[in-house]
Amino acid sequence: MTLHFGVLIPSTNTTVETELSRLPPGYQAHYGRLYTSTPGHPFAPSRDEDIDYQSKLLGTARVQMVMLMQTSASLFADDYDDVVSRRMSAAANGVPATTSADAVGRGLRALGVKRIALVSPYSVEASARAKRYFSRRHGLEVVVVEGFAATDAYAIGNLGPEMARDAFVRVDRPEIDAFVVPGANFPTMASISEWEREFKRPVVTSTQAALWAMARQLGGAPLKGYGRLLEQLPSL
Repeated sequence: MTLHFGVLIPSTNTTVETELSRLPPGYQAHYGRLYTSTPGHPFAPSRDEDIDYQSKLLGTARVQMVMLMQTSASLFADDYDDVVSRRMSAAANGVPATTSADAVGRGLRALGVKRIALVSPYSVEASARAKRYFSRRHGLEVVVVEGFAATDAYAIGNLGPEMARDAFVRVDRPEIDAFVVPGANFPTMASISEWEREFKRPVVTSTQAALWAMARQLGGAPLKGYGRLLEQLPSL
């Protein structure tokens, strides 16, 4: 059985399609692109009309779930995850929907994580919003924030995964339960298992967590090689 799922990404994202091309044949992604609601301003949510239209198109492909892979969008309003998930679901014939940001938080809680190190490619302001988001919405203690201060999505797409590994070294401390790397335009999937072996802790990233949420919702098989969240598929 093949799971067909819809993936909404910002029009500037150049990473997610490559990341998801690594999946086995049982997982099939179908994409829609979204334009920003505030041109010229990085990390802004996408236009509602684009979300509605692209979700409707994905619904005609009879996808079984829709995911918004724009983690930073969730950081600007406390109810964004709930509101946009309802929009996507309604437009796509009522199938389940989620955001990558909410999936990260739920995935961490499914792993039993309480204290995190947030290794963020975002700007200083967006990293501060991410700390607030994971603390307030998901009840996580953000022990430390290490950011790369990227100015926009283009800068994030050009970052190498070694930057995350070097950041883990700088912030590693005994009280941390897991490392969190938000931002679906930052390439992580091929490196997660290696990071976990080196640092002996879970690593949760945006694309990985969204896949976990989808696999749990639709009854997908575990995915080897992308960290314990996808290998174990823990329930919340």
